[in-house]
Amino acid sequence: MRPLKQRVSLTLDEDVIESVKLLAEECDRSFSQYVNLVLKEHLAQKKEKQQ
Repeated sequence: MRPLKQRVSLTLDEDVIESVKLLAEECDRSFSQYVNLVLKEHLAQKKEKQQ
């Protein structure tokens, strides 16, 4: 069973939004799917560096 997702609201700079939209489109993902993926990768890298 996939983990439940929770809806959140973020305020982002316009240039960040436009860049993420383009990158998400290139990967054939939605904006939120792409943001989730990028955050997961970032957190995994941070965790790896701490070990």
